[in-house]
This record gives sequence, C-alpha cells and structure tokens, in this order.
Amino acid sequence: MEKRTVNFFSEGTRLEGDLFLPDGLKAGEKRPGIVLCHGFTGLRAGILPDYAKVFAEAGFVALTFDYRGFGGSQGTKWRLIPLEQIDDIRNAITYLQGQPQVDADRIGLWGTSFGGGHVPYTAGIDTRVKAAVGQVGFGDGERLILDSRGYADRVKLRQQLQADQHRRVTEGMGGTLDAITILNAAQTRAFLEPLLKDHPTMRCELSCETVEKTLEYKPIDVVDKISPRPLLLIGARDDDTCPIEGYEKLYERAGEPKKLVVLPITHYEIYSGKWLEESSRLAREWFTRFLM
Repeated sequence: MEKRTVNFFSEGTRLEGDLFLPDGLKAGEKRPGIVLCHGFTGLRAGILPDYAKVFAEAGFVALTFDYRGFGGSQGTKWRLIPLEQIDDIRNAITYLQGQPQVDADRIGLWGTSFGGGHVPYTAGIDTRVKAAVGQVGFGDGERLILDSRGYADRVKLRQQLQADQHRRVTEGMGGTLDAITILNAAQTRAFLEPLLKDHPTMRCELSCETVEKTLEYKPIDVVDKISPRPLLLIGARDDDTCPIEGYEKLYERAGEPKKLVVLPITHYEIYSGKWLEESSRLAREWFTRFLM
C-alpha cells in the first residue's frame, strides 16, 4: 500500500488529503474508490487511516481529507457548517474520480459520527455515490442537538442562538461554543476531556452558527433518494452522542437495498480493538459486494 498527500479545491479553498493506493495496481488499471469522512471537529490523521488501510488492502483506492478550516486544509479556522462540509465531500468525490487509478463509475462513501450523518445526506443528493456506509451517525441535526437537553436548556439555547444571529448581523461576528458543550453527551465528555488535557492545542471553539445550521440539517429528508443504490448503517446500541434511534429512523425511511447493524457498544468503542475490526469488516464487505 502507498500513501500520498494530495491537495484539491472546494469552492476555491484548498483542502489537504491522503490518497491510499492498493498494492498490485497494473498500468492502466482502474479500481473502485472510497471517500472517507471524519466526525465532528475531527482530523483525517485520527481514526480514518485505520479504515482507509483496510479498504486499500481490499483493493480499493481510498481518500481521506480534512474539511475546510481544519487540519491541513485552508479556510476560516474551526468554521463548521454542515452543508459546506457536504460541498467538501462532493468535491473530494470529484477529485477521486479524476485519479488515473480510479474507476469514476464505482465510487463509495464512508463516514463516521458527524460524517455518519453526512454519508446519507451526500448519497441522497449525489448519484455518483454508488455504495454508502455510515457508522455511529445521525439522521436529524435538530434531534442530535436538542434531545440531550431538558426543556429549560432548550429554551436557553434557542435564546442564545437568536441573540447571536442579531450580534452577527450588527457586529459582524458572533459567539462561540466548544464541541463538548454543543454535543452535551457524557460519552463525548469522558472521551474528549482527558484527550484535550494532554493535547490542549486540539481544543477548538465553534461558532454559534454551527449549532444553528446543525439544527436545520436533516439527512433523513433525503435518505429515501439513495435507493436503488445500497446503504449500510452501523450503529452503537448504547450511544449517547448519536443515539441509535437516529439510525433506526434513517433505516425505516431508506429504500432497498439497505442494512442496519447494531453493535452492543457505546459511541467511541467502535474505534478500537475488536469493534474497529468488526466495523471495518462490515464496511469492506459491503463495498466489495457492490463495487468490485
């Protein structure tokens, strides 16, 4: 397997990624390609290489990348707007299609956590995605943000966002929130707080606009448009960050062929040990079945 650092543009912004090429490529041969999408405030150097290597070892060309504003990509630092990330994903698909080792008509899309919501959205609006796999994701941004909060906290958040809208219009810049506060999940707090303590430069402040636009973001509204292209959803039964109900509702609305696998784990357990092996195996077999 060979890994190359690459660059491409998304709406005029330079993005940085890594291209994973399988061994045994012959001159002129074209393989299926897979674009990988990371989660909320994640970087491509995190868990994505573990999955990209599995796909490359199975014969696929895999592309990981940083969204605009994160990692090695350009753009306003820490700007996270769901539909802008969808544009980045679609431009990553275009870039991957243009690689000489890739069959442009056999493109798969894989994503995890926040990226596990981007997968059904992107596949629902972009027919170039011929097979899709999402894991520990969500189907409705409003439910993702609000269901972890009680009534009083929901009202307070709505008031904060309304005030921030006014501030952005009158002053040109709004307020910020950290990712732990936005997601408001015990598993995320337990996972991120020790990590950020050891690596404080990883802490980022997101705009209140991130929350506003996430509330409006609903992959469930387009998931039915994926069919007859195949969709695999891999959920975590005990997930409090992206509760399994989100994927269950996506699955109900999606057309065939589709599959929902629910693993007996929490949100972050999927990234290590036997659950990394299991989730990557499920994705690899799905892509092999429908793209090879």
